[in-house]
Amino acid sequence: MSVPPLPAIEIETGANPRHAVIWLHGLGADGSDFVPVVPELGLQDSPAVRFVFPHAPAIPVTCNGGWVMPAWYDIVSLDAHARRIDEAGLRRSRDALRALIARENARGVPSGHIVLAGFSQGGAVACTTALTHGERLAGLIMLSTYLPAPQLVADEATAADRDLPIFAAHGVADDVVAPALGHAARDFLAAHGWQPHWHEYPMAHAVCPQEIADVGDWLRARLAD
Repeated sequence: MSVPPLPAIEIETGANPRHAVIWLHGLGADGSDFVPVVPELGLQDSPAVRFVFPHAPAIPVTCNGGWVMPAWYDIVSLDAHARRIDEAGLRRSRDALRALIARENARGVPSGHIVLAGFSQGGAVACTTALTHGERLAGLIMLSTYLPAPQLVADEATAADRDLPIFAAHGVADDVVAPALGHAARDFLAAHGWQPHWHEYPMAHAVCPQEIADVGDWLRARLAD
């Protein structure tokens, strides 16, 4: 059964874009969260890009007392070195993100021109999807995030996924997604054949101007490939 595309905010940097960035927000936020980043990326001289900022569905989140909020999957418990999550929910969000990729394909954007990006829980879905897509994407941007299901990635990654360009970044003072979780994701990727471009910044669970500038540099290089 096909999955209907998620509702999303879309911004195009030029006419008839043949490149796309699908950017997922964090827990409790919505698709508008990273819209202000677009003009800060320095893409004025790059090919036109369609930015897609989907909204996560509202679901009860166990670790937050069962409160209903925008979330890509349920988090059962938090720990400095691990997360207990609803993997079925993660797979559903992966299917929803795959539907957005398919919609971009139908609009004339090939998979090799699509970057998946995400912050925190959105980054967890973006990386799980990109690393198991089975068709090479243009790249993956992981911001202040972690690998929620490493075994799923190990089991389902294909040769086509292995040379995926990856930008991964974390704040050294992150008190929501501990730096140890970011380091574990980085080390897993390196151990399984990926070569992430790793960055650390003097910040908490946030983004900072230098990080956005570095993402822009990395993204412009992908658009030029």
